[in-house]
Amino acid sequence: MKGQNQTLAAEFTLVGFYDFPHLLVPLFLAFLLIYSLVLVGNLLIMVIVYSNTQLHTPMYFFLTNLAFLDICCTTMIFPNMLAHFFLEVTHISLSGCLLQMFLFSTMVSTEFSLLTAMAYDRYVAICKHLQYVTTMNDVVCMKLAAVCWLLSFIDPIPHITLTSRLSFCGSHTINHFFCDVAAVMKLSCSSTSAVELALYIMGTLFGVAPFALTIASYINIISTILKIRSKGGRRKAFSTCASHLTVVILSYGVICSTYMRPSSTASVKYNKVFSLLYVAITPLCNPIIYSLKNEEFKNIRRKTKNTK
Repeated sequence: MKGQNQTLAAEFTLVGFYDFPHLLVPLFLAFLLIYSLVLVGNLLIMVIVYSNTQLHTPMYFFLTNLAFLDICCTTMIFPNMLAHFFLEVTHISLSGCLLQMFLFSTMVSTEFSLLTAMAYDRYVAICKHLQYVTTMNDVVCMKLAAVCWLLSFIDPIPHITLTSRLSFCGSHTINHFFCDVAAVMKLSCSSTSAVELALYIMGTLFGVAPFALTIASYINIISTILKIRSKGGRRKAFSTCASHLTVVILSYGVICSTYMRPSSTASVKYNKVFSLLYVAITPLCNPIIYSLKNEEFKNIRRKTKNTK
């Protein structure tokens, strides 16, 4: 009963970046710029896709979902993080902390699911191109997107529920800029083995499984492309996948570097830096990658310049 009362009464303190006191002003300005660019870049992607009928295709439908997700992910963290620079001490309740963990986990799972749906779209477009129009129709795309979002809300439920039952009887100071589940578990004075098991199981289902499906799709895609005789045909086929494949490598690479490093090499400060890669750099790079590498976006830019 005592541990239960300690858990319910828990209020955490987020350190943010106050362990880098000499960098507070430069960091604030950098994060403000990054957040602004993320909002502008992803909103532009959504507006361009919506306003150009030639982009009303399954791939760009999923891309707008990804852009909306990136806006949600950064907005969930950045405004509070920026406010922390003006507050030496920032408190957050246990329920607020759990909500933040739940939403962040949901966003990560949704991104992996959407990237898998986009890989399937590219697989059908290249390997089953004669069936593409009927297979990837509007109803199928909406159902796939709905499944991606709905299933992702299931992912965090086990470990969030188990985390809410932990006892926090020592320090309540989280040396992070948001409620990261690993940082919160370090403060618990009770066993976290059940939480770790739940994270492993759900991570396998919602992280490893989508990655495996994405890899399987690209094995088939590359195998089909290599059978195309003309160099122009192979180049065109590769160009339709280049942007998505780059985003897949970036997203999975960043998340692995953040959460799958050996514990011996991990430190609290480094954890914050690596977490920034996911919550800031990935949402910033996604619109840049699609606007620079994608042929359809290049054609739209050329047409816009010509009309001027």
